[in-house]
Amino acid sequence: MGLTLLRHTAPEVAPGTCYGRLDLPPGPDFEAEARALIAGLPPVTRLLTSPLQRCRLLAERIGRAQGIAAEVAPALTEIDFGSWEGMAWDAVPRAELDAWAADFWHARPHGGESVAQFAARAAGFLAECSAADGWLAVTHAGQMRAAVHLLGRDPDWACRFAYGERLVLGADDLAVLAR
Repeated sequence: MGLTLLRHTAPEVAPGTCYGRLDLPPGPDFEAEARALIAGLPPVTRLLTSPLQRCRLLAERIGRAQGIAAEVAPALTEIDFGSWEGMAWDAVPRAELDAWAADFWHARPHGGESVAQFAARAAGFLAECSAADGWLAVTHAGQMRAAVHLLGRDPDWACRFAYGERLVLGADDLAVLAR
């Protein structure tokens, strides 16, 4: 089974809001969403989670159901959007968005992490998971996008992951990511 990355359930946030490290609580449908996710999970040998509550609370619920403790892994935190955190995307200054688009990999007009910095953090975490077997990491869409990008499957960071969606990384994927 390797390592499964699981995106958190829907958070409590207005549509169109920029959030990365913003510590949002799970949304009002958390209980039903968590039950459905837990019912579809295979046995887990190690359970890791982002420290943000939208992940951590889900991981704790999974841990109780599977009889395993959730371990907080700060490297699993979502990208830091700096001054954009909590802003409506359409309120972000156009010049800042243009600067980010012009150098998507390195620009940091918001003062948070660049995509390159974030990807390096994700790569470090994934490299540490080379021996994963039955591990589950409750995390964010950005971390999942970074994994797909680092595997060479999405050079433009265009993939999307729904709330509660899983990305399974097998032994071959983990060997590539460990390099």
